[in-house]
Amino acid sequence: MTWNKPPPAVAVAAADAHDTDHGRLRELGYKQELKRHLSVLSNFSISFTVISVLTGATTLYNTGLAFGGPATMTLGWFVAGAFTMAVGLSMAEICSAFPTSGGLYYWSARLSGNSTASIDFSLAQLIQVIVLLSTGGNNGGGYLASKYVVFAFHAVILLSHATINSLSITWLSFFGQLAAIWNMLGVFALMIVVPVVATERASAKFVFTHLNTDNSAGIHNKLYIFVLGLLMSQYTLSGYDASAHMTEETKNADRNGPIGIISAIGISLIVGWAYILGITFAVKDIPYLLSPDNDAGGYAIAEVFYLAFKSRYGNDVGGIICLWIVAIAIYFCGMSSMTSNSRMTYAFSRDGAMPLSSLWHKVNKQEVPINAVWLSAFISLCMALPSLGSLVAFQAMASVATTAVNIAYALPILFRVMLAHKSFVPGPFNLRRYSILVGWIAVLWVATITVLFSLPVSYPVTKDTLNYTPVAVGGLFTLILLSWIVSARHWFKGPITNLGG
Repeated sequence: MTWNKPPPAVAVAAADAHDTDHGRLRELGYKQELKRHLSVLSNFSISFTVISVLTGATTLYNTGLAFGGPATMTLGWFVAGAFTMAVGLSMAEICSAFPTSGGLYYWSARLSGNSTASIDFSLAQLIQVIVLLSTGGNNGGGYLASKYVVFAFHAVILLSHATINSLSITWLSFFGQLAAIWNMLGVFALMIVVPVVATERASAKFVFTHLNTDNSAGIHNKLYIFVLGLLMSQYTLSGYDASAHMTEETKNADRNGPIGIISAIGISLIVGWAYILGITFAVKDIPYLLSPDNDAGGYAIAEVFYLAFKSRYGNDVGGIICLWIVAIAIYFCGMSSMTSNSRMTYAFSRDGAMPLSSLWHKVNKQEVPINAVWLSAFISLCMALPSLGSLVAFQAMASVATTAVNIAYALPILFRVMLAHKSFVPGPFNLRRYSILVGWIAVLWVATITVLFSLPVSYPVTKDTLNYTPVAVGGLFTLILLSWIVSARHWFKGPITNLGG
């Protein structure tokens, strides 16, 4: 097979775009060190895979059922989705103006005037459930892997992700597009197969109107339980900043980066709702699905798959295959998350903002920030260590990450609408006269969910049932502030140019 050369006009246009990308990056203060290979499809694929509705909706389906129920998951999805799109549009506008791997950090610095660990650990936990069901289930003598075995799964997964991310961006582009296709096809397969196979299906009234007010958490107010259930949707619809972190490797970055952000959110909204809808029509007995005494040990979606195939065919083979479809999607999600994290680490260390910065921003012969990749893997492994002592501590850390990442999304938008509303020079993608309005909607939404996700999730409130999210987030910001006052303000001055060498 041979490839035809592009017509001269096309070749010239491609060369001009390449020069424009390099020139824009130089205007932002940086020289081109990473290989600029990604198309708009590849950029979108990475964000779409990081969002991964199969990952978020599956791993937090228990939360959706327990806090809110079917109505929150099916209708609340669009509530969270609409406001997430406002955040995404505002971020896309800023990305168009500042297409750099620094992303949120760089934007905040310019506009102010001067989650791989949890994903891969979730995959390790799902593999634990698959092994349990494959060997007989919780009530049939199945093998339940210990926390040490789960941690070992996590370590092996991280090792494989770091190895893949050490490859050239050409390979990462291929894996990213493969991952996007897998997520898309996986959603459509599961949303059709599971409710069709299930011998009992929920009514439309149950799926769209039922709120789980009869719960063990002691929360019976419908509005309260509804807003708590939004955590599943909000957790799932995050990670689209990956498109921004990949802009230094994306062609026509000031256009394709924003397209990657917006399209990843939009398509995830559609396929995510289809997935949730299909699975929820196979839900009948919520307390049983959440019970740790069921065959999946309380892993709700796994039990839904298991019961659907067991009731119709007398065995759980089909259910286990469905779980592997989800597991592979989660694997791809972790892979792309590490890609995004490593680029953020690279950009941060390039500005001297990390210990041993000169080591972490080095690029190898394949133009890959190799040291940043392996540092990301090591930090992810360390972040899972608390699970060996207390799984609750690790889950709390993952919950805090959801709140913290949304705050990180909102900060550059806040600076844009408050401090830089006159000085901001938009890129090719901009919201024009709606920019400030959409920006304020995004900021207010993040402020709202930060409060909502800090509310108690169980009554009466005791030291065992307290929602420690506000304590942990407040503690984190206190540590950051103290670090700035005591040390960082003396040596870190924000983004610095590397054009001199």
